[in-house]
Amino acid sequence: MKILVVGSGGREHAIAWRLANDETKHEIYCAPGNAGTDGIAVNVPIGAEDIAGIAKWARENNPNLVVVGPEAPLVKGLVDELASLGIPAFGPVAAGAKMEGSKRFAKEIMAAANVPTGMAEVYDDAAKAKAALDKFGLPVVIKADGLAAGKGVVVAETKEQAETAIDDMLVANKFGPAGAEVLIEEFLDGEECSILAMTDGETVVLLPSSQDHKRVFDGDKGPNTGGMGAYSPAPVVEDAMLPYIKDRIVRPVVEELKKRGVTYRGILYAGLMVTPEGGKMAKSGSRINVVEFNARFGDPETETVLPRLGGDFATALLNTATGRLKESDIVVKSECAATVIIASAGYPGSYEKGKKITGLEKAAALPGIVFHCGTKKNDAGETLTSGGRVLSATGLGTTMREAVDNAYALVAAVDFEGAFHRKDIAHRAFDRETKR
Repeated sequence: MKILVVGSGGREHAIAWRLANDETKHEIYCAPGNAGTDGIAVNVPIGAEDIAGIAKWARENNPNLVVVGPEAPLVKGLVDELASLGIPAFGPVAAGAKMEGSKRFAKEIMAAANVPTGMAEVYDDAAKAKAALDKFGLPVVIKADGLAAGKGVVVAETKEQAETAIDDMLVANKFGPAGAEVLIEEFLDGEECSILAMTDGETVVLLPSSQDHKRVFDGDKGPNTGGMGAYSPAPVVEDAMLPYIKDRIVRPVVEELKKRGVTYRGILYAGLMVTPEGGKMAKSGSRINVVEFNARFGDPETETVLPRLGGDFATALLNTATGRLKESDIVVKSECAATVIIASAGYPGSYEKGKKITGLEKAAALPGIVFHCGTKKNDAGETLTSGGRVLSATGLGTTMREAVDNAYALVAAVDFEGAFHRKDIAHRAFDRETKR
């Protein structure tokens, strides 16, 4: 197949890498791609949000499939544009991508579908939002309604922190239009996990569970980021929970959207909170609650989950895009996977770019793979940093400890000025083993 992967991060490198590892050899392109995809695909100099540019390329090159990685082009209607050209695309149309593009809309869909989630109220006035804080208690979650690159969520431990977050979004316009409305949300007590579900609008297939590490520093300290690492499977997700997640959380959303005339095709990513036995239950009364929905593969979850998939990945993506998905399209390997993000100094705040990356050749000889998140090549062919999250080091193993050790061996092999990473990826999985 001729396949275009849209995006430039670690998620897109992982998608291209997994496609390149199908038994059937594909002709793979990435728009715009990065220094990592350059080795396995043809990078096309078109930005991921350049809807007209991608459509023009698709008209001229007639790919069999377009795989849209990031959320922004989905929300902007790239899949709708490609559909008008008769080109299959993996990802929801704009009306479905609104599940991520508007947290308010997602809450409305969940309420209509009776999906368990935290209580929330929406405000566009800072004074009214602050006045509502007392009914939620502390901690409380403040969320920008729109897309904020994974950074528009504040878990406030004090009322002062909550009021500051409200002012940042509604008064200081920190997140632009994404923060024109804020959700004040019930704090859910428990352990987070990610479930990526593939759906063609009818069939729903759950991919292996994973757990992201959102905070920037060890011990889950510091501000939220786009993700500092992940591992799969997540032991907090017990096998007995999967039918509930599929039939009470994912499928009802797909069906509710269909009632509204939206056939959702692609990934429906459920960020879940699992309350421990005997823990404080959410107001929904469920042990498993939705924290958020995303409309695409997660990042860095993708770098962790895709190496665990067997079978023909391109067929699974195409069947999803064309309404022919089958359970048998998804083949899961038994091995574990762990991903460690190597980031630029200053991330998730301001950071410098253009730092030379060394050790990639050394890492290539080790077990696992280093996915590129924010990289580019200069005229001399050197690989340089070009983002806050720079590399995703993914290790595999028969046990989680082996996978994590292999991931950190990759981290040790590469370097650039100002590089930093978390040193406790998968700590919750290991804590569970210790408590047994």
